[in-house]
Amino acid sequence: MFKSVLAPIDLADTDHLATPAVAAVATLAKIWGGTVRLLYVLPTTPAMLAEYVPADFTTQQRQTSEEALAIVARESGVEPSRISIAVRHGSIYQEILEEAVAIHADLIVMTSHRPAVRTYFLGSNASHVVRYARCSVLVVRH
Repeated sequence: MFKSVLAPIDLADTDHLATPAVAAVATLAKIWGGTVRLLYVLPTTPAMLAEYVPADFTTQQRQTSEEALAIVARESGVEPSRISIAVRHGSIYQEILEEAVAIHADLIVMTSHRPAVRTYFLGSNASHVVRYARCSVLVVRH
């Protein structure tokens, strides 16, 4: 049913946010024999801070993120031939939506914090993805 699954991962909190999504994705990949793309989105460095970080800061962040995603992929339980990683840079929900389109994802699996009053007014990345994704979205709660 789902042949291409995108799993956005928050590397800042792998125990609470990444682990549940990766477990769900691994199960779905085994059931349907699909492919999995793990995605991490590097947030944009605010202009006010740009002059205080090294010139290769973004490159260093990307490399570190790719290494961390590779570890998550290896430990996921998904066959290596069926899992890939990607690191994008920009607005989190926009990059998730763009990656889903780029890989022709049938499903996006992501975790989300429990809703709070602030997310009802400001919105969260998960709510934006659910609202605007062209494919199905599974939100896994911790």
